[in-house]
Amino acid sequence: MKLHLTQADGKQLITGYSQDWISINNLVYPQSLVVLPDELLLDWAVSDFDSLSEGHFECLLAYQPEVVLLGTGSTHRFIRPHPIQKLTAANIPVECMTTDAACRTYNILMAEGREVAAALIF
Repeated sequence: MKLHLTQADGKQLITGYSQDWISINNLVYPQSLVVLPDELLLDWAVSDFDSLSEGHFECLLAYQPEVVLLGTGSTHRFIRPHPIQKLTAANIPVECMTTDAACRTYNILMAEGREVAAALIF
């Protein structure tokens, strides 16, 4: 699906996605990744939802996002508390949703000027 937003002001904008890739500012990436308004983390080594661990989320603490959107793939799943316990302790909520919903929600929150992180699994 192709997404349209009239203005991104130099921010990381999700411009399209499918079950196999994501497009950020019209560049296609075929792997799971984390997108923040001012940063793109391509080395987020997550192969699937079941492999998520605490280490996958520790890198987000340095960015202090208001919220983390966890795109769980094509199926909506909920993460166990242990992998996100450091985010929870830092008062950073993690919202689980399908990856396509996380892409749409990220763009809306980013356009509002919110400090959002989208951790997207493909």
